[in-house]
Amino acid sequence: QLQLVESGGGLVQPGGSLRLSCAASGSTLANYIVGFFRQAPGKGREAVSCIRTGNNPTFYTDSVTGRFAVYRNTAKNAVDLEMSHLKPEDSGIYYCAATMRDVACLRQQGYEYWGQGTPVTVSS
Repeated sequence: QLQLVESGGGLVQPGGSLRLSCAASGSTLANYIVGFFRQAPGKGREAVSCIRTGNNPTFYTDSVTGRFAVYRNTAKNAVDLEMSHLKPEDSGIYYCAATMRDVACLRQQGYEYWGQGTPVTVSS
């Protein structure tokens, strides 16, 4: 049974950077599609980024394109999300999710495994 644990969240000033990590246990995360989603207070959960398997193509929602980068950290059985030029609207709880199903990876439906989330606050 795959288990996911996010880490790396915190408080950062606008324009700053954070790196989130989604660490897996129980199975090899490289065999899974992995997505990052976030939920701001009072809002629904939205897609941020995802990485597929094989050649590991990556995808981003428009609002983070050019600022965020997702990549596999196979040595740690993890997927990391490097976030830079952060804005207050990037604040929220960030979740990672994983699936072996052939899903549209920026959609929440189809993901079987979810982490508990890590909070990100961008504020001066």
